[in-house]
Amino acid sequence: MSGLPVISGMQAIKAFSKAVWLPPRQVGSHVVLRKEGSKVTLTVPKHKELKPGLLRNLVKASGLTVEEFEVLLK
Repeated sequence: MSGLPVISGMQAIKAFSKAVWLPPRQVGSHVVLRKEGSKVTLTVPKHKELKPGLLRNLVKASGLTVEEFEVLLK
């Protein structure tokens, strides 16, 4: 398994949006993403840099693999 790159919150939001996660609302500096037919929500902070552990947890909660997420970043 390769390591995740250091990315911003907006880059993560764009990548998750490509995987059909829709941002229904923004609460302060956080964007809450939902997927139709799923009870899971992803809360992504709009920070300049996401910590590796947080990004890994978001990817895992989304049901994607690290490799699939890296493809979405491109």
